[in-house]
Amino acid sequence: MIENIFTLLMLVLLQAVLGFDNLLYISIESKNAPVEKQSYVRKIGIILAVFLRIALLFLIIRLISIFQNTIFETHGSWVEMNLNVHALIVLLGGIFIMYTAIKEIWHMISLEEHEGTHEVKKKSTASVIAMIVIMNLVFSFDSILSAIALTDVFWVMATAIIIGGLLMIFLADTISTFLAKNRMYEVLGLFILFLVGIMLISEGGHLAHLKFFGYEITAMSKATFYFVIVILVITDIVQGRYQKKLTLEKLKPKEKT
Repeated sequence: MIENIFTLLMLVLLQAVLGFDNLLYISIESKNAPVEKQSYVRKIGIILAVFLRIALLFLIIRLISIFQNTIFETHGSWVEMNLNVHALIVLLGGIFIMYTAIKEIWHMISLEEHEGTHEVKKKSTASVIAMIVIMNLVFSFDSILSAIALTDVFWVMATAIIIGGLLMIFLADTISTFLAKNRMYEVLGLFILFLVGIMLISEGGHLAHLKFFGYEITAMSKATFYFVIVILVITDIVQGRYQKKLTLEKLKPKEKT
């Protein structure tokens, strides 16, 4: 029993660490819903995703060999791969997240000058919830497979997923509110999301044993991922303060006159 409790604590910590990029996606995607529904779609999306994560956990435990079975294989002079279901899901998830980040960045650039004259097109509540649930499941693969590697006790894994979901519900509104009040960090968040897509694509390529011209794709380590995030955050903070300093220096001559 003590061993199960310790494992549960480890899994909750794992859920919290791996849930950061998920929360970032949820915060950005929920902006596509009507303003009065954004908090609702975040909560409902996470709750539905938690139930589906538990179902997915049950399914993976029963059919884990199917997720690892090869569904497509190719050998050639410039590309080789051994694609399975797990790799395909991770690859598609990474591509979609990169697309989302690029689309949002382009949207910010193209409409910033015309803000107020163009009405932002909102998606339906159901479609936003569906996207949150789907991407939540993509993000859940790592945590579920890590959980299976740590324990084979179903209730421990399911409890960790539920606790992780409750933490996400608690933090989702906080992160979304912070990004709304500090729009300068929204660009940073989008580039971190772009980096998440790269990480998932590299992981999917590694799982598929993908090679280009004999060079195998290797998965980006979590340590490298978080190190790059720290560098991005520090760069953004330094740049913001330097920009304020330049602005103050430009205003000084006007104050003297």
